[in-house]
Amino acid sequence: MTTLAPSAPTGRRPAVPAVTATPAAPSALTGIRDIGTMTAREIRRTLRSVDGLITAFAIPVSIMLVFVVIFGGALDSSGDYINYVVPGTLVLCLGFGSAATATAVAQDMTSGTIDRFKTLPILGPAPLWGHVIASVVRNLASAAVVLGVAVALGFRPDADVLGWVAVVGYVILTVLAFTWICAAAGLVLSVDATQALNTVFLFLPYLSSGFVAVGTMPTWLHGFADNQPFTPIIESLRGLMAGSVDTSTLWTAVAWLVGFLAVSIALGSLAYRRRTAR
Repeated sequence: MTTLAPSAPTGRRPAVPAVTATPAAPSALTGIRDIGTMTAREIRRTLRSVDGLITAFAIPVSIMLVFVVIFGGALDSSGDYINYVVPGTLVLCLGFGSAATATAVAQDMTSGTIDRFKTLPILGPAPLWGHVIASVVRNLASAAVVLGVAVALGFRPDADVLGWVAVVGYVILTVLAFTWICAAAGLVLSVDATQALNTVFLFLPYLSSGFVAVGTMPTWLHGFADNQPFTPIIESLRGLMAGSVDTSTLWTAVAWLVGFLAVSIALGSLAYRRRTAR
């Protein structure tokens, strides 16, 4: 019978399979922190920029003063025009303020800022969400200033406490929809091209019931003015502030805003992923 002798040790240790370290996925708390950091960055940039402060506060107040003080007496000598025009002016200012987001996003995309952020361990879309949330904060502050000046000039809304809660929620939805439209546009347009959005948000409200009743417009313009999104959006805000909103008009406005928001988030997120994947 043959006995096998144990093999002599070779002096080598058994091979250990290499383990590749996989970076941990960012937690929800980390993502929220990254978004908060990017939001603070955008707010600081606005506060440090004279142009940003003028766009956010001076121009909206100036627009409201023009319609109330200069045009108000000519359009309605009874003095009630301020209660009619403030909601339309407010929506126009929200759109104008949101349009600044398109330029800020385009600047980040073309200046290499986003490329630098890609090298940091942060949530990928955090810079984009920072732009959006900063726009909401900036426009809510601007709206508060505009309303304060309007009240000083004689604006007297009739909404109760719950009505004002609805007004704030509605304004936030409006700013979110407008801002995401602009953010998505900023991802695909040049910095110069984004300036055209200011014209859109300044021009379309004039072709609605924001400043004059649709019935006073030329007959050939009624169809467009009645069916474009700014008319139900402004009419709903006017009704909420007056404490007597028309339900069908409100649902139409919410449908427009939610539709804009959903489409722009989808297209903006897709465009952001494609631009940052390069």
